[in-house]
Amino acid sequence: MAEVGYKRVSTLDQSTERQLDGVAVDKVFEDKCGGGDTKRPALTALLDYVREGDTVHVHSIDRLARNSQDLLGLVEQLRSRGVGVRFHKEGLSFNADQSDPFKELMFQMLGAFAQFERAIIRERQREGIEKAKRKGVYTGGSKTIDREKVLSLLDQGWGPAAVARELGIGRMSVYRIKNEGASV
Repeated sequence: MAEVGYKRVSTLDQSTERQLDGVAVDKVFEDKCGGGDTKRPALTALLDYVREGDTVHVHSIDRLARNSQDLLGLVEQLRSRGVGVRFHKEGLSFNADQSDPFKELMFQMLGAFAQFERAIIRERQREGIEKAKRKGVYTGGSKTIDREKVLSLLDQGWGPAAVARELGIGRMSVYRIKNEGASV
């Protein structure tokens, strides 16, 4: 029976240090990417790693998923495999063999709030960009990407994250160029 930690932040420059501070775990999986979907490397590795009787520790509900459907699906997937889940900030634990209707309701409500919060953040961001565009302050991404350099580094065996760091661009740009290059 392993105690497994999962940490997530949205960007590479953010720190996961405060998450699960003081919680004793045997192994930690850490993602530095958005929580908008479940296609995250460390989350996938965690799902492959955990076994019946293990417990997954997560700092807060929004660190595991940012929409209710993914959140409920992940917890149910873990519980159906005999894996418990504990959210420390909210003080909620879900064991594979126990069902508590009140906890389930609280969990669903908190998941809905996390999804709502994400939607509000995106709306505010869009409004801010529109306002900045009207003022002429926001011009969008003016940085040009050396596509040949990206493809060259990828051909040399560099990983997308390493290429992005080297060139000071986003990983998604690297993936887009990589996929466009493959289809040409």
